[in-house]
Amino acid sequence: MLNTIVNALLGGLMFVTGCVSHTVWAETATRQMKPAQQSAYPHAMEPIGNVREIYDGVLTPEMAVNTFRNIDRLFPSNRVAKSAKPLPLTMAAKPMTSLSFDDRGRQISLDQYLELNQVAGLLILKDGKIQLEKYRYGNTPQTRWMSMSIAKSITSTLIGAAIKQGKIRSLNDPVIQYVPSLKDSAYQKATVKDVLMMASGVRWNEAYSDPRSDRRRLLDAQISQVPGAAMQVMASLPQQSAAGTAFTYNTGETQVAAQLLRKAIGMPLASYLSERIWAKFGMEADANWWLDSPNGVEIGGSGFSATLRDYGRFGLFMLGGGLANKELILPTAWTYEATTPKSLRNGELIPYGYLWWPVNSREGFADGAYTAIGIHGQFLYINPRHSVVIVVWGAQPKPVGSARINDQAFFAAVSARLASKSAAQ
Repeated sequence: MLNTIVNALLGGLMFVTGCVSHTVWAETATRQMKPAQQSAYPHAMEPIGNVREIYDGVLTPEMAVNTFRNIDRLFPSNRVAKSAKPLPLTMAAKPMTSLSFDDRGRQISLDQYLELNQVAGLLILKDGKIQLEKYRYGNTPQTRWMSMSIAKSITSTLIGAAIKQGKIRSLNDPVIQYVPSLKDSAYQKATVKDVLMMASGVRWNEAYSDPRSDRRRLLDAQISQVPGAAMQVMASLPQQSAAGTAFTYNTGETQVAAQLLRKAIGMPLASYLSERIWAKFGMEADANWWLDSPNGVEIGGSGFSATLRDYGRFGLFMLGGGLANKELILPTAWTYEATTPKSLRNGELIPYGYLWWPVNSREGFADGAYTAIGIHGQFLYINPRHSVVIVVWGAQPKPVGSARINDQAFFAAVSARLASKSAAQ
């Protein structure tokens, strides 16, 4: 059920600079790279598609791979600086080499999962050690891969960090306290918590393929690259229900989250991520994060790219309750609060946390498992009970509908296998 909800609702963000095509922008950016920069990244000289082609799902499989590992060439982006002391990830004494699991009555092998779901990278960690690490389609440990809506969960986590530091006083603070441009809008009575639950009460149509949808209006604002254009779209939305009483998946809501966070912390989100988590926890490589306009605000719901192991390290950071270099970065119990199903103000339970997806199954609830999920097959799965983190890079050319195997069935099987293996030792 959760996978169906996710695939139906998840959207991404697109970008065009003025009247210049994405392809021309990317080619120009490549030409302007210094030779040292070009050689530093193994995929820097590959031909890539453009952002409209990504979301239209028309890229060839080969071009999709090239583009997904070079998304920083499509957008102005901020760098998330790496750590001076990377956290080492060591191999398990007895790594996982094979797996067979049931998916809707079919027995699926590990190789079938990788092939049928067009997995470009897979990392499985148990107790902080590597059980399995695979790179496909020419990817390497140096490859940065797009996150799509996994960025939403990163944004949520940074809001938790800002609350811990007192930069955001409370989840109950009004949104307009941080984004005054929304004071006369449907967000007038929405709180930070409402936005994190996608429950602001504004009317929203997420269908990005529909030129009349709100999603496309937000896209047009991003295409304009005019500072403040995205907030103008959000300010124009009508109210559909009282704040906090209805859940509506809304990518625009995550840009409101990014905007209020930017105001609260007084620095770019990328810099704050580096300062509080990326450098402090021990990420080994720089990451990149798209901006909504030149020198603007990071895209709260998409546009983040990083290496496979660093996504895994972010999962370990969450698994450890937000502890980094002996400092608690997040409020006490935040990782539980943010990743479990939430109740609306009217008492209705929703299958969503604070921009995280709780795993909606008997095993998932028992394990306290949760996921960050992005279109085209991106996953960060975290299982606190069994200390398991799984990162999946998807290379599916179509945004939704290409997965032939239920990813959640794979995650559950891996967790059960590693739990039984640990118990036997």
